[in-house]
Amino acid sequence: MAEEKEFKYIVRIAATDIDGNKPVMYGLTRIKGINYMLANAILTHTGIDRNKRIGYLSDKEIEEISNAIEKINEWLPEWMKNRRKDLYSGRDLHLIGSEIDLMKREDINLLRKIRAYRGIRHERGLPVRGQRTRSHKRTGLTVGVIRSKELAKKKEEGKEGKEEKKEKEKK
Repeated sequence: MAEEKEFKYIVRIAATDIDGNKPVMYGLTRIKGINYMLANAILTHTGIDRNKRIGYLSDKEIEEISNAIEKINEWLPEWMKNRRKDLYSGRDLHLIGSEIDLMKREDINLLRKIRAYRGIRHERGLPVRGQRTRSHKRTGLTVGVIRSKELAKKKEEGKEGKEEKKEKEKK
């Protein structure tokens, strides 16, 4: 009964609010950069029960999880990290939360700066990975079926005009 009094409906870990009703394994996946496998690794590293609800975790256990996430680059194997051979440090890193967005934006800006093909495609808002653009990724005026219908109408009008001209010439 003492545990029910200590239930927390929202737990904040790594600048993310997590629903206290979720099991720890699934609750940790709400943090950007932590998937199911990484949540499992964190809980194995800290020794916390996977099936326990996050709302029932003590402050000490929440602090253990937070410390494990902060120091994730020290104990996580290289093959599980999400940023291998970082351009600036040369190390394998695992980014979590807003760091992912910042590094992604920084990488895109670098591609733009060095005028790489991918950077130019990002600038123009076109697909970067080789997708076709004939029928998708259109911006501005649409050039699809609507226009072809208009062209067909114009052709019909043009034919009618030509027929009338021919009749007038014959007279």
